[in-house]
Amino acid sequence: RRLAPQYHSTRVFFLLRIRMRKKVDPRVRTLVENGVARRERSLLVLIGDKARDQVVNLHQMLSRTVVKARPTVLWCYKKELYLSSHKRKRLKQLKKLMQRGLVDPEQEDPFAVFMASTQIRYCYYSETQNVLGNTYGMCVLQDFEAISPNLLARTVETVEGGGLIVLLLSDLNSLTQLYTLSMDVHSRLRTQSHQDVVGRFNERMVLSMTHNPNCLLMDDELNVLPTSTLMGKIRPTSSLAAAGDVGGKTEELEELCETLADTQPAGTLVSLCRTVDQAKSLITFLDSASEKTLRSTVALTASRGRGKSAALGLAISGALAFGYSNIFVTSPSPENLKTLFEFIVKGLDAMDYKEHIDYNLIESTNPELNKAIVRLDVFRQHRQTVQYVQPHHSSKIGQAELLVIDEAAAIPLPVVRALLGPYLVFLCSTVNGYEGTGRSLSLKLLKELRGGSQKKGTDNPRQDASILAHSRNFREITLDEPIRYAAGDPMEAWLHELLCLDAADHVPPLPSRLPHPDECELFYVSKDTLFSYHKATEKFLQQIMSLYVASHYKNTPNDILLMSDAPAHHLFVLLAPVDENTGKLPDVLCVLQVAFEGQISKNVSLAALAKGKQYHGDLIPWTISQHFQDSEFPKLSGARIVRIAAHPDITGGGYGSK
Repeated sequence: RRLAPQYHSTRVFFLLRIRMRKKVDPRVRTLVENGVARRERSLLVLIGDKARDQVVNLHQMLSRTVVKARPTVLWCYKKELYLSSHKRKRLKQLKKLMQRGLVDPEQEDPFAVFMASTQIRYCYYSETQNVLGNTYGMCVLQDFEAISPNLLARTVETVEGGGLIVLLLSDLNSLTQLYTLSMDVHSRLRTQSHQDVVGRFNERMVLSMTHNPNCLLMDDELNVLPTSTLMGKIRPTSSLAAAGDVGGKTEELEELCETLADTQPAGTLVSLCRTVDQAKSLITFLDSASEKTLRSTVALTASRGRGKSAALGLAISGALAFGYSNIFVTSPSPENLKTLFEFIVKGLDAMDYKEHIDYNLIESTNPELNKAIVRLDVFRQHRQTVQYVQPHHSSKIGQAELLVIDEAAAIPLPVVRALLGPYLVFLCSTVNGYEGTGRSLSLKLLKELRGGSQKKGTDNPRQDASILAHSRNFREITLDEPIRYAAGDPMEAWLHELLCLDAADHVPPLPSRLPHPDECELFYVSKDTLFSYHKATEKFLQQIMSLYVASHYKNTPNDILLMSDAPAHHLFVLLAPVDENTGKLPDVLCVLQVAFEGQISKNVSLAALAKGKQYHGDLIPWTISQHFQDSEFPKLSGARIVRIAAHPDITGGGYGSK
């Protein structure tokens, strides 16, 4: 029906105020509800320019499903946010958007309301090491081109069971564009003579997502993309499965709590534990603290999400109850100790300590540390202190009675060695995770501590005194049962498989007959085949990575990106004699990673020498050229051995030399 001219503007305004409401695919809500019921995490990949706006709806969906308070959010980005995290700057940005007609001034912007009402931890990708040890209900990763395996390993494991990991692919129109997407890290993989980078890692990651039952790929209107048959199998969780929440205490843990009920402070602190493994580790810590012996070390190792920091926090509160006065805590960053201090306070509260009466918490005044707690003062009986100290300040802990090292594998090995002294040491670290991929802790330090505790006396009194002075009592604990999420979480298995984080558990068995090195053959590995996500090639890749992890202690998840995408890097394997009739994978005895370097034009060499600049890659040509001011040497071509790793059971057998 036509309106009179005076109502035309009203009609236009009325049409602008109409909002289209669309029904969300029920599989999205079912996946979120199933994750909360089973305490499993879910991965949601949003493709499209308006993917950011759907984060609000997903968080609202998660908040309605979770019974407790609104889930906290970890928002990681490369450089810029759509709206600033600073309140005043955000208001100015909204005002400008209103002036441009992009935001309706009559209604509140849903995304702005979400940012103002939700506890969000904003983090640059370059600072994601600061979130290690923290727990969030939701993780949002924007600027996909800046993501690397290291960043995935750091951030995904911070999400608790039932939480969401959301990947925003805002600059893509289809999933196939992801295969050819130029990542930021690719600029560092190109060399002067090798410019063509193939994104094998991205392709393998997308293929692995299709095999993850807790993963959905959607457009920016929450329409599910048909990428896997698993998406059609998403069904609501039965009431029996939902009731089987592993967060409750088991009978064995309840019996342990009853046994220690009359033993204080152990009984009170053990009642705060969530698993039997965690309770037993806490008892070991308290047992060592009660002995009050110098030069004793207790090492706790476990995968991420097992409650290591919580156990350490409860152990520190127990040490305070035993009368320890000077306790120092160190980690790569004080922000990593949020959970640890939280459980120190929980332990003190359980023992009837009152804040501001019996103890005080002191936050850092450094704005870069986000008000992280750096000190706790207790003054019930006498003055006691728990204080954070930076790892390289070992000279400041001379008066320590107890030193706690959290995430020791993320600290350089010489620094950890310098921290050990004539006091009790609680050492905690991650294995099969981002911090544990370095392996320097397990390969070197723990081996030294085991050997030091087993040294025996001699007939020489002076030598016995020296051994006694340098040896330490050593206890080792491991945690297997997860706490942050349910056992068997598909996201943990997916991440470990994608980044080969548990490669140490896949060391291939030796053949029944060990061949002589002269009988073995060296084969070139096709990277297109190796990273095709075939069942056989995945097993072969795990074997290769297991030899790397077992032989070297400076490993990171980014190594797999270097192997897959770097155009100058090539892989060779030394194999036992292959019988093609068996249909089995050959036995890998040795792995060789080689980088082809050189073939740099003279003009580029002269320009680099004039500027004093050294480009990425071509390590040997640039180093020699810069040192001797020689512009002719980079024109030569050669091969540099990046890594060579032999099977750990046949080291020294001549296979690496072969």
